[in-house]
Amino acid sequence: MGDRPARIYREQPGQPYTRQSQRKNDNYIKGAPAPRITRYEQGVQDEEFETSVVLKAGEDCSIRSEALESGRIAANSYLSKVLDPEEDYFLKIYPYPHHVLRYHPLAGVAQADRYYEGMRKPFGRPIGRASLVDEEQVIYRVRVDEGDVQEAKKALERANHKMPISCDVLIDE
Repeated sequence: MGDRPARIYREQPGQPYTRQSQRKNDNYIKGAPAPRITRYEQGVQDEEFETSVVLKAGEDCSIRSEALESGRIAANSYLSKVLDPEEDYFLKIYPYPHHVLRYHPLAGVAQADRYYEGMRKPFGRPIGRASLVDEEQVIYRVRVDEGDVQEAKKALERANHKMPISCDVLIDE
């Protein structure tokens, strides 16, 4: 089964549901998949850079971990082509996908009551993870020197195309 459409999970829920058990060891969602993000930081971590360019969310939403990873790949591939990845930039992803997305299939065919149990166990099985992002929250940050600001902006514009909402690319002072 492929990913469900992003419009299903784009709206940010009021509060993410976590299983509340009387035994504290059972306060987790069993079978929750790991986030798809492989690296949260790329480039040179120890060096001081002059400016940083950020990608900020335009509205409250939830962003799937697959979208964060594809945005990271898009930004990093562009930056590594135009700049030296071992000395010219530092890319970081800020939100962590804690929220577990669940899917409860409903049978919509004739005579579904013969094999379907309805709302007997409506919790749903975990199918992915998302990060709950607030308006004006920083999603990506690229630290570069003053001469490479335009390249960092182009890289974050490419990452913006992978996001489910419109985001702003700004120079952070």
